[in-house]
Amino acid sequence: MRHARAVDVPLSVDRSSGVSLGEQLVGQVRDLVARGVLCAGDPLPSSRVLAERLGISRGTVVTAWDVLAGEGYLTADRGATRIAPDVRVVPAASELPISTTPPRSTRTRRSVPDTGQIDLRPGKAVIAELDTPAWRGAWRDAASADAGAVPLRQHLADYLRLNRGVVREPDDIVITAGARDGLQLVLRVLGALRGRRLRVAVEDPGYSALRRVVEATGHIAIPIPVDEFGLNPGSLPTGEWAGTGTWDVVETPDAVVVTPGHQYPLGGTMPVSRRLELLRWARGHRAVVIEDDYDSELRYTGQPLPALAALDADRDTVVTLGSFTKVLGNGVGVGHLVAPDDLLPRLHTLRTELGSPVSAVAQRAIARFMDSGHLQRHTARMRRAYRRRRSLIAHALADLPGVAVVPMAGGSHAVIEMPREAVAVAGAAQRGVLVSGLGEYWAASASRAETRTMTPARDTAEAVPAEQPRADLREGLVLGLTASDAELEKGLQVLRNVLGS
Repeated sequence: MRHARAVDVPLSVDRSSGVSLGEQLVGQVRDLVARGVLCAGDPLPSSRVLAERLGISRGTVVTAWDVLAGEGYLTADRGATRIAPDVRVVPAASELPISTTPPRSTRTRRSVPDTGQIDLRPGKAVIAELDTPAWRGAWRDAASADAGAVPLRQHLADYLRLNRGVVREPDDIVITAGARDGLQLVLRVLGALRGRRLRVAVEDPGYSALRRVVEATGHIAIPIPVDEFGLNPGSLPTGEWAGTGTWDVVETPDAVVVTPGHQYPLGGTMPVSRRLELLRWARGHRAVVIEDDYDSELRYTGQPLPALAALDADRDTVVTLGSFTKVLGNGVGVGHLVAPDDLLPRLHTLRTELGSPVSAVAQRAIARFMDSGHLQRHTARMRRAYRRRRSLIAHALADLPGVAVVPMAGGSHAVIEMPREAVAVAGAAQRGVLVSGLGEYWAASASRAETRTMTPARDTAEAVPAEQPRADLREGLVLGLTASDAELEKGLQVLRNVLGS
């Protein structure tokens, strides 16, 4: 007789969460094990039974169970899926990166999403192209008893040398759970060295998640405007007299967070002249440049410039953050960083003290995927897919007055400039298509046409944020390119109607 808990396990899905259904199941089982709700040997529902109960595809459940088996949570016992007999209580799911593959059914059934909505927001859709035997095989091999050591840092060193022009030894590389995790490590180390709150310059508009990391860790974010070539070092505060009766800021930034390879979200590439100027500015002001090298491998027009760290011959100025998010999806929480020589020992020590958020299984799986050459082939497929989808967007909206698709040389998102951004976002959502507004990436709300700048407090040594009007705020939409061609075409039909009206 079937164990009662095989049908009573408290699993559910939320189609409005923006997280793929498979990732939700993986995270919930991890959490149930961590809280002792599920114990060693407990049966789980069969994939067919659970799929019917939740109203999702069986392939989604099978894929989630495969990921959990690869991580050591589940085992197959005479046809039944059970919690592994040697499972350990691990941190809650919220403390772990969710590493999963997209549902197998997405390769043939992505034309109608499970949610009834088409989600075209950046980073929200799963990457269906990753659902391959090679990807699943890498996880199975990584979880086997004789998987051996973790060679990921050696593979990353080879990747950085051959693809980004950065020559570092494997021991120089710190494994992270992605760019945000890496930025937190760097800010903690730099803050301890400076012994105070840091002043961190960030691009405006820019990747809001990194700006939130700066603020959440107790430091001061200083928005710096960007142009068609990204951040202009001439716009950085110098702490010098401006000649107009005010100071630009009381003191210069301790760090600058930039996306020189492909500015996010506007897409500009920082030329070599600006890169060298930025390094000179940083050395002159004892600042650290933190480079978010988030999608350099996805350039499909011309060759990408080397990473900013490749110009840092003295290895004293640049931190480079890297991750696999734009190629493998948000569910794969594996990244890396390299840093100036004087910061590296402290970063390694902090990583050891805090513990790695990336399991050995996940590191081995990525390493095997890289070693087999499948990562390179998958990346090439994604470049072609993203280029094709960007062309779909440009063609679908080309004849709409007042609407312009911003030219970009690569990446996994597209920017559409147009007026009345908030009206367009709301109108699309009412018709079942979710998009992001460009205003979300500014340091202050575009609806108020204001942004934060730093002005000195009258009686303090700290700069304080003040609201100043900005006339150069641009309005528009930001679309992710990870949705399938079929979803994108349907979403674009809706957007044409919304923007055309």
